[in-house]
Amino acid sequence: MSGAPADPLAAADTAPGQDVRDWWRTAIIDMAPGVIRLRGRPIQELIGTVSLPQMIWLMLRGDLPSAGKARLFESALVAAVDHGPQAPSIACARMAVTCGLDLNGAMASAVNMLGDVHGGAGEQAVELYAAIAARFADGTPITPAVVAEIDHWQATRSRFVPGFGHRFHKPEDPRAPRLLSLVDEAAHAGIVSGNFAAIGRAVQATLTARRGTAVPMNIDGATAVIFAELGFPAPLARGLFCLSRSVGVLAHAWEQMGQGGRNKGPTPPHYRWTYDGPASPE
Repeated sequence: MSGAPADPLAAADTAPGQDVRDWWRTAIIDMAPGVIRLRGRPIQELIGTVSLPQMIWLMLRGDLPSAGKARLFESALVAAVDHGPQAPSIACARMAVTCGLDLNGAMASAVNMLGDVHGGAGEQAVELYAAIAARFADGTPITPAVVAEIDHWQATRSRFVPGFGHRFHKPEDPRAPRLLSLVDEAAHAGIVSGNFAAIGRAVQATLTARRGTAVPMNIDGATAVIFAELGFPAPLARGLFCLSRSVGVLAHAWEQMGQGGRNKGPTPPHYRWTYDGPASPE
């Protein structure tokens, strides 16, 4: 009968083991005894000829980037590796080590903290930039497009505009201008369009004008510019941040193992938290 679902038992009869082979389907890796091909490329041809950033690109996108795109991609990965023990993910890794976890456990604990608030701003910034670009592509001038999307974001998502401002780095995050300068160089060389750098700068100008004080782009906003320029979907921006920050997490966890310590909490033991519950009965 046309349109009727195939009988899985009949399929198994005609192709023994096919149901097992089709349980997982992937275009990423093909492997057999003595053979490993990643995206169709023999692993022995990749070893020693491509960098780790190029390999990440290949695994995610199926091709190898040009040298210029690879350099720009690598700059974003390098910029976000660490932000010190005050960063919750880094602090978590160090505390985990003092609680007896091995490196893999410490790293997993840290990466699991990279959610919407701590670690998700890059993904959100790519979303914002893409929405602005869509308005711009429809013929809306860039400034009205930016204003409309900021208003929409704050009305529907959060009053915080992802990728801008920093609670610690003032007047600016030192990583952002350097990354933007690399985007400008790549745009001048025809490697990327430069459109998302212009959008990011327009968002910064709009937020600064509204607040009356500087609201500079931060690391999340700058790496989002690069990921958007290179064509990465927004969810991958968070995944790439996790990869980048894992380098710092590993370094801190390893350092803490060397320093020792046991059951270290977020503050020294002689400090106490604020108790604001009911008073003790007299």
